Amino acid sequence: MRTASTLERRTRAAGLWPSLVLVATMLGGCAGFVDKPVRPTLYDFGPGQATPVPQQNTRAPLVLGDIDAAGALEGSAVLYRLGYVDDRQLRPYSQARWSAPPPQLVRQRLREQIGRDRVVLNPGEGAALARSAGMLPRALRIELEEFSHLFQGPAESVGLLRLRATLLENTAGGERLLAQRSFVVQRPAATADAAGGVRALAAAVDAAADELVQWLAQVP
Repeated sequence: MRTASTLERRTRAAGLWPSLVLVATMLGGCAGFVDKPVRPTLYDFGPGQATPVPQQNTRAPLVLGDIDAAGALEGSAVLYRLGYVDDRQLRPYSQARWSAPPPQLVRQRLREQIGRDRVVLNPGEGAALARSAGMLPRALRIELEEFSHLFQGPAESVGLLRLRATLLENTAGGERLLAQRSFVVQRPAATADAAGGVRALAAAVDAAADELVQWLAQVP
């Protein structure tokens, strides 16, 4: 028969043994209730709409390359600024992420919108089209400079988008600059949180796409 340990005999003598048993039982039970890590919510711009290929369109096709961006915009964090505190500081929402880096999401939506007006090609497809149709596509380059949820006050905020578009023409001597323009678009956020910022930024991208289509149509 095993004898009780010295610690057990002393705690029993002091009347502390039931309390120690109770504490050990509670600690063991808590181990089964450890909170699991919360996964960030993923956002994009929605499913979009199917884009039919324009038929008998005389507008020059466009080659749309990857959108350039720098710094934090290359990641997947949903970013915001507290303009009433320090508008120079970008902050990430801790529990919100884009499903892909913003440059990729913006390019996808711009291609959908522009594709309703003319043929939009990926890099490398232009030469094949030129040989088959006798058309020289133009190159559209986009730089994403700002893409954040901007708070002007604790309860007032907008989705802010700033990009620069450069339109180039392919010639026998190389690319020639046709036009360049910066677009700054903001749309109000309905709620002062990540979900509200995402919806406002998606609306800003759609509005910028409409402005971009109109601008491209005006370039001879």
